[in-house]
Amino acid sequence: MPDERSDKLGRPSPDALLEKANAETRGRLKIFLGAAPGVGKTYEMLVSGRSRIADGDDVVIGVVETHGRKETAALLEGFEIVPRVAVGYKGHHLEEMDLDGILARRPDLVLVDELAHTNAEGSRHPKRYLDVRELLDRGIDVYTTLNIQHVESLNDVVSRITRIRVRETVPDSIIDMADDVEIIDLTPDDLIKRLHDGKVYLANTAERALTNYFTAGNLTALRELALRRTAQRVDDQLLNHMQANAISGPWAAGERVLVSVDHHPRAASLVRYAARMASRLRAPWTAAYIENNRSINLSEAQRDAIAATLRLAEQLGGEAITLPGREASEELLRHAAANNVTHIVIGAPKQPTWREWLRPSTAALLIRKAGDISVHVISGEEEEKSPRRGVAAASETPFDLRAYLLATVYVGVALCVGIVLDQVLDVRNLALVFLMAVLTSAVLHGLRPALYSCVLGALAFNFFFLPPRFTLTISDPESVLALFFFLGVAIIASNLTATVQRQAVAARQRARTTEDLYLFSRKLAGTGTLDDVLWATAFQLASMLKLRVVLLLPEDGSIVVKSGYPPDDTLDDADIAAARWAWEHNHAAGRGADTLPGARRLYVPLRTGRAAVGVIGLDGDRREGPLLTPEQQRLLDALADQAALAIERVQLVEDVERAKLAVEADRLRSALLTSLSHDLKTPLAAILGAAGTLREYFASMPEEDRKDLLSTVVDESERLNRFIANLLDMTRIESGAAEPNSAPHYVGDIVGSALRRAAKILSHHRTKMLIPGDLPMVRVDPVLFEQVLFNLLDNAAKYAPENSLIAIDGRADDGFVILEIADEGPGIPPADLDRIFDTFYRVSKGDQVRAGTGLGLSICRGFVEAMGGTIAATNRGDRSGALFTIRVPISADASKPDELA
Repeated sequence: MPDERSDKLGRPSPDALLEKANAETRGRLKIFLGAAPGVGKTYEMLVSGRSRIADGDDVVIGVVETHGRKETAALLEGFEIVPRVAVGYKGHHLEEMDLDGILARRPDLVLVDELAHTNAEGSRHPKRYLDVRELLDRGIDVYTTLNIQHVESLNDVVSRITRIRVRETVPDSIIDMADDVEIIDLTPDDLIKRLHDGKVYLANTAERALTNYFTAGNLTALRELALRRTAQRVDDQLLNHMQANAISGPWAAGERVLVSVDHHPRAASLVRYAARMASRLRAPWTAAYIENNRSINLSEAQRDAIAATLRLAEQLGGEAITLPGREASEELLRHAAANNVTHIVIGAPKQPTWREWLRPSTAALLIRKAGDISVHVISGEEEEKSPRRGVAAASETPFDLRAYLLATVYVGVALCVGIVLDQVLDVRNLALVFLMAVLTSAVLHGLRPALYSCVLGALAFNFFFLPPRFTLTISDPESVLALFFFLGVAIIASNLTATVQRQAVAARQRARTTEDLYLFSRKLAGTGTLDDVLWATAFQLASMLKLRVVLLLPEDGSIVVKSGYPPDDTLDDADIAAARWAWEHNHAAGRGADTLPGARRLYVPLRTGRAAVGVIGLDGDRREGPLLTPEQQRLLDALADQAALAIERVQLVEDVERAKLAVEADRLRSALLTSLSHDLKTPLAAILGAAGTLREYFASMPEEDRKDLLSTVVDESERLNRFIANLLDMTRIESGAAEPNSAPHYVGDIVGSALRRAAKILSHHRTKMLIPGDLPMVRVDPVLFEQVLFNLLDNAAKYAPENSLIAIDGRADDGFVILEIADEGPGIPPADLDRIFDTFYRVSKGDQVRAGTGLGLSICRGFVEAMGGTIAATNRGDRSGALFTIRVPISADASKPDELA
């Protein structure tokens, strides 16, 4: 569809630009298209390949079939031919194109004959055109050949022309993605002459071909199809060029096609007709199946037919949907109105005329109610003829003897009740008792047991209650009318009741599915780990789809089983290859898919907006037909989308955490390097300077100067020792190795020890300690607690001016001993209060303040918390200065100091 907005604004179409960008990233595809075998497609492909070799390109032959034609075989000389690979099939060895060998060789161009060829079972792809698509995705150019009868959308047209249905077909999307389509044209007379000359087939084969397929009329019609299809592709290329370059033109905009499909064999021909119509109109199209009450009674074969038709629509480039509803015509028109559909394609009704009067067909209702929408009623062709009896048998539900026996019991109970009520009720009112039996059968067992109970009840009512009794003869005309009205009411009531019952069953199933999906979404929202998400997903998929499930996620460049239900982590080579291919290419692979169908499981990628995050593997006991019904496919899509988002959410959280850790590690690394460059260099420079001066001038230096220099060496060495000790303490805390050796101790003793150790640092400050003698003992590690107090005193000495007071107060409060260290410095800026204990964080300070490492307070918090206490920093309220408060628990097994004495 052209982009209407690009027309109005004069800008290139985004869709056309995207298609052009995608084409630039993959290899170029050129198709040599012919109307019939023998027109010279392979010959022309080899000639074009020789031209590319002459231009200096690397060209190889993947597979070329000469069919014994000498002139074609002669052109193979000079080409590099990639050896074919042998594939075992039922005791025979078949040769197929070596896809992996070509990918490893990576030529500029590969020649691949017979695009519609079916690969031997066991190959990676069941069709050769899928091999070609993978080559293109890897950036390798491909030249290939194709006959018009192998185009999927023209398959039924060709079969009507030639009376031969071709089984090997190629989706139209392959032709649509071709960069060049070259028509290899030959007139019917020239082609028939080549057949007579033996240049196409051997003599016997050529004679049969001339009689059946290669007639002048057939070849003319096939030639027209080939020319039309090529012209259509050229027209599409021109349209894309105009859109990509914002060239104005008359656009065929606004057309949309909707085709209604069902379980009948002709549905495939309707889908092909809709695909051809949409292609001519350059319009998007949709294949819709209406799921109503009758869908419940469909057999497995009919459900498989519906699934195959919807898959055919997707292969031909359409959208496949299933719409729940009561009446097909109403749902089709509702969808058409909501999606701006302009054409509806539907099959011609097969029912007799008299039934049209009683119940109009869907086609008749559409024509009557469509309004401005064009309705195309197509006869269609059944691909496989089958006897009507077989079809009817296939659609019948299994015979349930138990339902009919219970219906007999219900009528018997009604008969007994009627005999009891016969004494008090009029005979015509007794019919209501039998009507209850009919309705009970309809509600509990469906329509057919209800009809059986209707007939049985009418016979019992006639035999036991209508005169003359105990015979099937009816003497009273009123009784005849009563019996017939009873039958009519019973049939209508049973039909309505059975319909309501089927609708109720379908509604309960949908409600159960919706409830399960809702509960699953809530479960995923509440899970925080990847293992929980995977387990919940595997269990939900297995329980709702009734299949065995494995979940695989990428790990170290490969894909491995992470969860399953039932638990299963054994995959053979074919399954591993299919799972890896599904993950890498973001497409389904394995059982029932186009890629690696020999695998035991079907592998479906878990997709999000970014990429595939994993793969779901599905396996069931059913070995014939598709693994998933249309309802299961829709359910799988819904579950897979929720699971993929949950997995991505967990992975994103992990990515964010890793990013935070990386940022924090970089910050700490940068802070450490800054601290090392300053806090190591400064004392080392002072030590080296003092030591160098002593070495040069020791003999002539006055005694007082020597003492000052030696004091500088000692002071700076102690400062350097404290810095290294802080680094070691911080390493112990972050590694979890800071295990306190706690025991009951008196806080006053530890404070006194810390003051003596910090005496030199506090030599220019006044200190005041107010620790009550009866203060309860605390359970701490004295070495760690002394280091905490030393760091706090060192911090106060840095920021408090000289001759200011540093006070240490202690008190007991509610099971804790509280120790406060207050200074008279400028205090802590309010913006820094929350980060004051962070590693390597330093509060901005003036030039006269002695530099710190940014580790002291962080070590204080680590040691205090390791001993079960807390530490906090605030500003003093009565004056300027910082206040650090330590709370440590009182020891439960220790007495007060005076009691110990």
